[in-house]
Amino acid sequence: MSDLPSLQYPVGKFTRPQTLTASERGAAIDAIAALPQQLDAALAGMADSQLDTPYRPGGWTVRQVVHHIADSHMNAFIRTRLAITENWPAIVAYDQNAWAVLADSRLAPSLSLQLIEGLHQRWTTMLRAVPEADWASRGYMHPENGSQTLEQVVALYAWHGRHHLGHIVNAAGR
Repeated sequence: MSDLPSLQYPVGKFTRPQTLTASERGAAIDAIAALPQQLDAALAGMADSQLDTPYRPGGWTVRQVVHHIADSHMNAFIRTRLAITENWPAIVAYDQNAWAVLADSRLAPSLSLQLIEGLHQRWTTMLRAVPEADWASRGYMHPENGSQTLEQVVALYAWHGRHHLGHIVNAAGR
């Protein structure tokens, strides 16, 4: 527990790429597609006491992390749809810490896992159909992070899934 940075960033901090190759985009989409099964495996057999244990000192509980992934990826899915269908839309940010303490954050993680499974199937189907020319030319304006292309978004959420999966796996091992 003395190694707080590795508990906080088990796969390292995200570095936003300027561009991705087609192969890198494919790998990022594959990572997004694989996350539901990886989460299911990581959560298998976890007791309520483990689900209600923070993944690091001062961090969310495993239960909250799973619900956060659903919240975050639902927002990302909608933002991606907007980026594909509109011309550089301005998106709305949300307070993820405030969302993490809402009453539904105490529900069974399986409810959010069900959402993530269906959502990721739709999201990756949509991503695999993006025309090559749109990856770098389409995106959205984030109020805190500025402009983000579709390929930067897919890289971010591939990392985001690995990041939080790492939190869950680390917590399960303690």
